Amino acid sequence: MRTDDKGTPHKAEYVIRGFRIEDLQSVIYINRTCLPENYTPDFFVYHFREFPEGFLVAEMNGTVVGYIMTRVDRGFDYYSSHRAFAEKGHVISIAVLPHARRRGIGEGLLRRAIEAVKRRGVKEVYLEVRVSNSPAINLYHKLGFKIARRVPRYYADGEDAYVMSLQLD
Repeated sequence: MRTDDKGTPHKAEYVIRGFRIEDLQSVIYINRTCLPENYTPDFFVYHFREFPEGFLVAEMNGTVVGYIMTRVDRGFDYYSSHRAFAEKGHVISIAVLPHARRRGIGEGLLRRAIEAVKRRGVKEVYLEVRVSNSPAINLYHKLGFKIARRVPRYYADGEDAYVMSLQLD
């Protein structure tokens, strides 16, 4: 429960719930409005069908204002001393419309998605983020993510990415 400046509790002004197919156009709009990396409708539907519990939306006043899409991959374990491969949660995309930011929505989406991949038994969650995206990097650090490596020219426009990972309990 959130509180105001005086510490008085009040209901959160947003709701996080599972993505539904009827949310697709809203999610595409958010993706195209907020991110330079845009995906096809089929890409979203594919990930929803593969891992529905890891595809969440945030609503304010009945309108979808944010989303997170995750999957479970098999990949390099950054925390293993013997460089093993393991199943890992992957945050594919997360975005919140500008007018809905700074309300805890991104953090709420990320926390819920982490719980979803954790239920699948994975021990690590990772994501890629533009090195210039300080607000996102700060959020990820707040939740315990660490920079695992830098990938030169990862994005189509040539910007580098950080791969950030979070070791789960």
